[in-house]
Amino acid sequence: MPVLRDILINITPLYKEGDMDTEVGSLCIDSRKVARGSAFVAIKGTLSDGHAFIDMATGLGASTIVCETLPETIKEGINYIQVKDSAEAAGLMADAFYDFPSKGLKVVGITGTNGKTTTATLLYKLFEAMGHKCGLLSTVENFIHDKIETATHTTPDAISIHALLKRMMDAGCEYAFMEVSSHAIHQKRIAGIRFAGGVFTNITHDHLDYHKTFDEYIRVKKSFFDDLPSDAFALTNADDKRGMVMLQNTKAQKHTYSLRMPATIKGKVLENNLTGLVMVVDGTEAHFRMIGTFNAYNLLAVYGVAKLLGADRINVLAVLSGLYGAAGRFETHMSPKDKILGIIDYAHTPDALINVLATINQLRVNGQQLVTVIGCGGDRDKTKRPIMAQVASEHSDKAILTSDNPRSEDPEEILNEMEAGLTAPQKRKSLRITDRREAIKVACMFAQTGDIILVAGKGHETYQEIKGVKYHFDDREVLTEAFETLNK
Repeated sequence: MPVLRDILINITPLYKEGDMDTEVGSLCIDSRKVARGSAFVAIKGTLSDGHAFIDMATGLGASTIVCETLPETIKEGINYIQVKDSAEAAGLMADAFYDFPSKGLKVVGITGTNGKTTTATLLYKLFEAMGHKCGLLSTVENFIHDKIETATHTTPDAISIHALLKRMMDAGCEYAFMEVSSHAIHQKRIAGIRFAGGVFTNITHDHLDYHKTFDEYIRVKKSFFDDLPSDAFALTNADDKRGMVMLQNTKAQKHTYSLRMPATIKGKVLENNLTGLVMVVDGTEAHFRMIGTFNAYNLLAVYGVAKLLGADRINVLAVLSGLYGAAGRFETHMSPKDKILGIIDYAHTPDALINVLATINQLRVNGQQLVTVIGCGGDRDKTKRPIMAQVASEHSDKAILTSDNPRSEDPEEILNEMEAGLTAPQKRKSLRITDRREAIKVACMFAQTGDIILVAGKGHETYQEIKGVKYHFDDREVLTEAFETLNK
């Protein structure tokens, strides 16, 4: 069991009091999980302040308190460590507590608005298929080699991340591929991780409910690359207008990928249809099972990372050609009778929705109708709601506006805000159905033989959150049931 002074090795306290040789049984940022001998780290969060639960933590047996502001009453027999930033301290302490797991792994972080999950998942599948034991931390699921764990956040809290990395290292993993969200960067949830590389996919309008301004959102993403060490690589999408911004102040080795301009990793799309992509990658022609220009970028990023990690490029292309992406990302379901193509996608930002719809419209043939089902999440960026409705209506033959995860908000009010963005012609091709299950069923009723239905916004999610309760809801199941019920 580690002692306190050992897990404080990379921290410079502002003040400390107590026995630095105290054994630490566990690290906690949630006072409800405190046990006898725990070190409780009080973090100021977005919804609550851990400093308010210090007394509760000591009452449950915490022997050490790490905080930014010392409590008014200092209890005898408790160790107190005052730090400048508790969130950062939690990551640095967890790193030491779990014996510096990222030292024994090559950890690659993927950040950007869209493409994180697909890129991280493909990297995990690729390296596993090439004979390496790998870990995956993603929105959809976490893997420790071949063992799956359900994911609850894009990036877990700092202590949970280091615990996962430790288990990956103990399982013999060589690589860990992880999504790195803007929230996680800003909240220091990745503190203490030694990254072998970082990838920037793209940046678009998202999370302004949290970051307030687009400039701040960009700054936070960029800080991930600013903090990469000199022996790491930084790979950026040169075709994104802010791609090169990410590399401005990084000490890491700079690399780029592109479909449109000279780059370290150069690609070109030769064919793009419903059976997949044909591309030239670094001068070699390759066929892929994935669909759409946005996936061409994801594939280029994956190839680039593999190459920078020293993998054989021809072997990489051969294995990649047989892989599919992440669940709920342009996931297709065909109705048995009428051959209606259902597409489930996580697109929940205007740019992501445009990308998916543009891909479908590029691939569909004359006479094929496109029906889109879309909603917007509650307690999230309200400014994108009218834009999402505009995009769905503009690029579809019929748009059905419905609920996503309304959370604490009134779903009718969310739909009002979506509808406010529609012009009169767009309103004529739109329909409002609050019940998501009914909306998907109606989309199937509209669709005729050979048509396409896009159900967007939730992707892999298997729940719908309403007033604090998560009810089971899976777009894939509901779509399949509607096909069967309507004999489609």
